[in-house]
Amino acid sequence: MKTKLDAIRECLESVIPGTIATASPQGVPNVAYLSQVQFIDSEHIALSYQFFNKTRQNLMANPHAMLSLINPLSGAQYRLSIEYLRTEIAGPLFASMKAKLAGIASHTGMGGVFRLLGADVFRVHDIERVPGETVQPPPAQHNLLAALRAASERLRSCCDLERLLAETLACLEQLFGIRYTMILMFDAPSERLYTVASRGYEASGVGSEIPLGHGVIGVAAQERTPIRISHMNAEYSYSRAIRESASRSDWAHALDTEIPLPGLRESRSQLAVPVTAAERLLGVLYVESPHDLRFTYDDEDALVTLAAQLGMAAQLLQNAADAGEDAPAVQPAATPVGGMPLTVRHYRENGSVFLDDDYLIKGVAGSIFWTLLREYADKSRTEFTNRELRLDSRLRLPDISDNLEARLILLSRRLTERGAAIRIEKTGRGRFRLCVDRPLQLREG
Repeated sequence: MKTKLDAIRECLESVIPGTIATASPQGVPNVAYLSQVQFIDSEHIALSYQFFNKTRQNLMANPHAMLSLINPLSGAQYRLSIEYLRTEIAGPLFASMKAKLAGIASHTGMGGVFRLLGADVFRVHDIERVPGETVQPPPAQHNLLAALRAASERLRSCCDLERLLAETLACLEQLFGIRYTMILMFDAPSERLYTVASRGYEASGVGSEIPLGHGVIGVAAQERTPIRISHMNAEYSYSRAIRESASRSDWAHALDTEIPLPGLRESRSQLAVPVTAAERLLGVLYVESPHDLRFTYDDEDALVTLAAQLGMAAQLLQNAADAGEDAPAVQPAATPVGGMPLTVRHYRENGSVFLDDDYLIKGVAGSIFWTLLREYADKSRTEFTNRELRLDSRLRLPDISDNLEARLILLSRRLTERGAAIRIEKTGRGRFRLCVDRPLQLREG
């Protein structure tokens, strides 16, 4: 039986470096080690192009080469007959290989040496198994197909976005054995991603943000492609590096409105998967581990599939919430509140809101919160709908596809974590109630 490229993907994890044999037009052979071999599909791979060396010279003159790979689990060795097709210097494949190479370079102490110049794409013509003894690979820790099926069934039963997000992270821990996870939603106007749910960390980090294109999460979102790094890599550290750099900069004062991202201080394996719906970026599903080589190609496939279902379900639930009740629930009689007044300060320039001088939230979610408080203070309103927020010109929501429901979840969680005398309660599909337990003093900054 002919060996398929899909069946030997473990050989492409860069645990054991592969070797490539090329030949000049005069037939002079050359053999070199490879930093990275990337699986593309059942007929194509990509090799990292880092130096203009003899291998590169030979490939430009003679596109045919022989690649030798070893399965790190069984010791099985394979020879692949390959043909150079092209070099990509930008785009999803390049971004994915660049991130992975950075992890390899950091792991091997070659961070200042390894720089990806391009992703060389090859067609695989034949795969030959080299005779020799092998060992039985260890059994898999999890049956990913079974886990994926069980997760799909659990997500299918979710009736609102908040439960969908929580259930997704619960499935990752309980079914896939992945303890540290988070989901970030995309804010198109600011080109940033904000954390809306996390699991496994000491602090939730809900409301923390990362710019598009920064770190493993931002790159995955920008390129709309999964990014998987198997070794600790400072270049793609996504949280503290940004914050620590900012603390030394001239805009350190901005940290007053920055919430630290959750995350492992020494993450050794990372996988960020874009969450999309109808080609539109909704956010990123991110997982990490303190162990090297925790995530494989099979894990990546499973999480890409899970993220696809998450994206479709999130979009459906978002649309359902926006198209919910036309009118808010019947307004109850105003209930007197007592205690010390709570000062709420709003800064229009960035939508930030502070409660008694403590930062709460900013951006669109901050503007939504301020609008709700004004309605409460001016008209004693407590009942609201997603639809009226969508149509409220004061909020200037980007468009109908904005993640309004996710912003409300973010606001609700921030209020809960802050232990404020204000909270948001769902009262039905697309409806919610603003609950206030202390007198408010509203101030414009």
